[in-house]
Amino acid sequence: ANLSLCNGTILKMKFFETVREDIETVFKKDPAARGVIEVIICYPGLHATWMHRIAHYLWVHGWLFCARFLSHMNRFLTGIEIHPGAKIGRRFFIDHGSGVVIGETSEIGDDVHLYQGVVLGGVTLQKKKRHPTVGNHVMIGAGTIVLGPIVIGDGARIGAASLVIHDVPAEAIAVGVPARLGLGFSGKEIQEMTDSKLPDPIAEAFKFLGRQIQTLEKRMAEIEQHQGIRVELDQYAEEKKREIMRVFSSAEDFSVGAGI
Repeated sequence: ANLSLCNGTILKMKFFETVREDIETVFKKDPAARGVIEVIICYPGLHATWMHRIAHYLWVHGWLFCARFLSHMNRFLTGIEIHPGAKIGRRFFIDHGSGVVIGETSEIGDDVHLYQGVVLGGVTLQKKKRHPTVGNHVMIGAGTIVLGPIVIGDGARIGAASLVIHDVPAEAIAVGVPARLGLGFSGKEIQEMTDSKLPDPIAEAFKFLGRQIQTLEKRMAEIEQHQGIRVELDQYAEEKKREIMRVFSSAEDFSVGAGI
């Protein structure tokens, strides 16, 4: 009896500690949060997380129908669908929340931040691990779809509206459809980037190729001048090139927003 009472006390302590952490996480991740009462009543992402924790407890203890029904009610009340089988770590935060879907075999680490419209989906009908594994301290931008049993490494950041179908290394940035890795950033630089200021590796590639083309054209012009060769420029091609480079050079500060 004493052992049962002790275990019950420990469970209560862990429950209230988790609730406190979840509330503190909202204040850390959302500057719009103004008070504890507001956070408790007005944050569907927080409600969804709490209801999922209960549903997951029921799921792992064999109360499968009750867990699924609570998960269904969670979706009805918050617009967020989390299968009760999904494993979610501590200090999890869903910002805005609407349209988020997290599949059954998803595994999410600690201090993960999701924006609205994120999908952690599967790509097979087989009953096996078929959903993503997300590491600690990961940020996934609005409208992003992550498919299959891939791994998103610790500290990674995924830009908004991306399609992720391959593993993303730890401390990396992935942007685009399909998502491509942004290289050349240290872990500290990635963590210091704001959620709405992630670089675009595709734009960076276009800018690099543009600079290489300009260098080659300059060298060719010097050779032609030395040989006394006159070549008529294709005005249409020149205009299109300037237009493309203008678009991507303005991407010097181009970013992929993570949320609203």
